[in-house]
Amino acid sequence: MAGTFFQVVVRYTVKPGETDTVLRLLGEMASATRSEEANLAYDFFQGAEDPAQIVILERYRDAAGFAAHREYEHFERIGVSQIIPRLAGRAIQTFENAADS
Repeated sequence: MAGTFFQVVVRYTVKPGETDTVLRLLGEMASATRSEEANLAYDFFQGAEDPAQIVILERYRDAAGFAAHREYEHFERIGVSQIIPRLAGRAIQTFENAADS
């Protein structure tokens, strides 16, 4: 991919019995996030060895685009209010690609 972008890697550990619900909600979140102006990609993956492990790969034009994502109504309604309470743990890492990549 030419140009720079801002990559976000989110790791979830889902509470027992909540995986199907979290995956359904992530489908809703993905659809809403992909319509954001600064979003370039939003994909999520379930662990093959441990289905309670989920990784989300988000890509935005820049850090400001990711900051804006966190201000959207769907982030609060789906992410904060419905997904996060169903998690046993989560970690968020952010990366900027090298200009020459």
